[in-house]
Amino acid sequence: MILEVAVLDVKGGQSEQFEQAFQKAQTIIASMKGYESHQLQKCVEKENRYILLVNWESLEDHTEGFRGSSEYQEWKALLHHFYDPFPTVEHYRLVQT
Repeated sequence: MILEVAVLDVKGGQSEQFEQAFQKAQTIIASMKGYESHQLQKCVEKENRYILLVNWESLEDHTEGFRGSSEYQEWKALLHHFYDPFPTVEHYRLVQT
C-alpha cells in the first residue's frame, strides 16, 4: 500500500468553498482503480492549510491511473484553483507499525 500525502494551502477566505468542492471531488477519487481510503484534515495552527491523505494499492494507481484519467481533469477543475502555492505531493510506504 502507498500513502499519498498532499499539503494543501487554500487561498485566504476560500476554505468554506474549498470544503464544499472537496465534498464533490472526493467521490471522483473514491471511484478510481486502486483507491483504498482517504482523509482530509484541517490544520489547527494555520487556518487555510489542509492535509489530504490517500491510501492507494500502488504508486502507479495514483501517478498513472488517476492522474492520467479523464476523472482527474474533473478533479482539477473542482479543486486546483483554490491552491496557492500548488500542493506538495509525496508518497510513502509503511516501514513499521
